[in-house]
Amino acid sequence: MSSHKESLAALRKSYERAELDEGSSAADPLKQFERWLAEAIDARLPEPNAMTLATVSGDLRPSTRIVLIKGYDERGIVWYTNYRSRKGQDLAGNPFAALQFHWVELERVVRIEGRVEKVSDAESDEYFASRPLDSRIGAWASPQSEVISGRDVLVKNAAVYAAKHLLSPPRPPHWGGFRLVPDRWEFWQGRKSRLHDRLRYRIEGGEWVRERLAP
Repeated sequence: MSSHKESLAALRKSYERAELDEGSSAADPLKQFERWLAEAIDARLPEPNAMTLATVSGDLRPSTRIVLIKGYDERGIVWYTNYRSRKGQDLAGNPFAALQFHWVELERVVRIEGRVEKVSDAESDEYFASRPLDSRIGAWASPQSEVISGRDVLVKNAAVYAAKHLLSPPRPPHWGGFRLVPDRWEFWQGRKSRLHDRLRYRIEGGEWVRERLAP
């Protein structure tokens, strides 16, 4: 164990796969994100749709977790969850959050910040209906983020709701989508000698301003 600890400080990686400059990047951050996401998917990376979601509670405690992007357009980035979960409660009290994609194999990071809102009931209903049956039952069975006595609670709940709803479980009222409306993006491309490329986009006067940050 001690040898592993001692080796942490010596771990190094040289980033040399690609570059990111103002001339080749999109003026619209959504288009740049779409380009990089497509490249991550085409590269067959493991779960290229996984993103870290950071929220802050009413007592100013930050927390992070991994969620999956389920849609994006000019309105923002969408994911789905239990509204009663810790992240749901955090967002109810402080509707601002940050997202981060880390595509290790491509030596890329995308960071997105902004205000969060619930998607419409119609959007949540449509996505819920597209989920596998087991996942729809699971949304009913799991009191997400609550303390439970053991896994048997989940198994019993799943059996109860499966018997109740059969093949057509409706969307639980406490489950649905969130949309982060970006007001800031950052695209990070690893470069040699730790002189990484960082391009930030921020809103100014209703337009996106693109600027380079020192690594």
